[in-house]
Amino acid sequence: MKEFVKTMLAVICALIVLRVLAFIFMIVMFAGAFASGSGAPLPKEGVLDLDMSKFVIAEQTQDNPVPSFSLSGSFSMPDAQIGLLDAIHAVEAAAADPGVKYILLRPEGATAGLAHAEEFRRALSEFRRSGKPVIAWLQAPSNGSYYLATVADKVYLSSYHGFSYQLIGLSSQMIFLKDILDKVGVNVQLIRHGKYKSAGEMYIRSSASPENREQNQVMINSAWKTLTSAISSSREISEEEFNSLVDRLALAEPEDFLAHGLVDALMTRSELVEKLCILAGVESEEKLKLIPFADYALAKVSPVLKPNVAIIYADGEIVDGEDFTNIDGDRFVREINKAAKDNSIKAVVLRVNSPGGSVSASVKIRTALDSLQAKKPLVASFGNYAASGGYWISNGCEKIYADANTVTGSIGVFSMIPEFSKVTKNVGVNFETVGSNKHSDMFSLMRPFDKTELDYMQASVEDIYESFVNLVADGRKMAPSAVDEIAQGRVWMGSDALGIGLVDEIGTLQDALVYAASLAGIGPDEIRTAAFPAPLTFAQQLMESLGQGSSEPSILAGTPFEGLGQELNGILSSKSGKPMARLPYAYEFK
Repeated sequence: MKEFVKTMLAVICALIVLRVLAFIFMIVMFAGAFASGSGAPLPKEGVLDLDMSKFVIAEQTQDNPVPSFSLSGSFSMPDAQIGLLDAIHAVEAAAADPGVKYILLRPEGATAGLAHAEEFRRALSEFRRSGKPVIAWLQAPSNGSYYLATVADKVYLSSYHGFSYQLIGLSSQMIFLKDILDKVGVNVQLIRHGKYKSAGEMYIRSSASPENREQNQVMINSAWKTLTSAISSSREISEEEFNSLVDRLALAEPEDFLAHGLVDALMTRSELVEKLCILAGVESEEKLKLIPFADYALAKVSPVLKPNVAIIYADGEIVDGEDFTNIDGDRFVREINKAAKDNSIKAVVLRVNSPGGSVSASVKIRTALDSLQAKKPLVASFGNYAASGGYWISNGCEKIYADANTVTGSIGVFSMIPEFSKVTKNVGVNFETVGSNKHSDMFSLMRPFDKTELDYMQASVEDIYESFVNLVADGRKMAPSAVDEIAQGRVWMGSDALGIGLVDEIGTLQDALVYAASLAGIGPDEIRTAAFPAPLTFAQQLMESLGQGSSEPSILAGTPFEGLGQELNGILSSKSGKPMARLPYAYEFK
């Protein structure tokens, strides 16, 4: 026994030492990476290089990102994270900057949500009004990269064969875990209101319900319509013809794109460089100065003195407790109250990029926002997502702007709790419970709910759903019955949400800022913004990075089943049974 204890203590000490060494190594590596930056000044004139594989368009700019590090020894510097508003302002600055000759757009590898891409593309379209061209270069067009590229004056495609083209249309995949959970004996008890409320459906079904499939099909069609409409307009091709090409898989070689007018020319890299040099007025590649967009954007970010409009960034999942990387109820309420008490802030834009989450945290946040709105104009701007809890907190704003590709609505509630009685029986583990009352062990996870308990949980969900519907009815000036018809947990794209009254206008974050400022008597050229909460500090990033680094990636990473392990882990760790208002999925832009 003594030897066993000694061995265990030695292992524990070794683990502690390893974590300390890992922490020190991470700091040293960060310092080295930070110090090894080129530090070279930006060229005074040249071509603004939008290589979108080199930066991430996010809600807020994050300067000096912390490297990612794991105990396995892997280390990498993350791409620059440029906030959407800062990215748009950088494009606007480039239009007025005599040193910027034109924009070279390389959209492949872009990391952006559908709505972010939509707003950024609109900014590039506005850039062209300056008289400077946008030149797009593609090697292997996909849905997303081609959509962005078509904003350009000229679209050039690599003439090399061998690239895989994936301009094939949008799709979404839903995972269903009932069969595997049945095999291991996990019983998921889902209580919900809303025939379209599909969050949790993956745990109790082997395939999509008709309602879930319907809403996904409508959303995919709506998103694709937005993309094809922009593409067809830019390339002067009918949507019917473009969809026919996609459906027939007729875009298999570079010559196919050229023959159908989807690109302006096929080029080798050397031919592209020659064209870029001519446009820039230089004689050789050595004299062609490319200005990295991320560096240019960061250089244009300057401290705002005496801000008069606040942007409250509701970015992430709505959660209880304290969480720097999500919308945690208590901390977020403090940020709202700070903006409300700041006398220099005359108007507020609530920027929502959230799939929802905790009902209790949503209630806290909405209460604080209502209090702020009693003092100052409050306008909402929706990003990639503003659904479930994200819509709960924002539907009372004076005006709601959304992008055509914003995912919104999902006015519904669910509660979910697993029980493992079959699992424990199968592995030969027995439990015996002693409780003070008849139902005191209903959340023990060791037995299923009885009818009384199910009715109790259902009554709670029904009550919260009714509160949600009434909240929306009051915020949107609609009858509760009218809200219920478009609610039931159904998810809508922004373009469709406009027609049913869930949003007021298809517009950008900049549009929302201008409107909110006007309500306070502030002109468009007088807007000075402040972010609440501020971007993460170095210390907060470091703590987040350390927390993530303690776990190893799933062996399923990079496969169609990558999310399976995360979903199973989520359901196995779910214990609270708290009501949730959240989307069941997320869409990526590829």
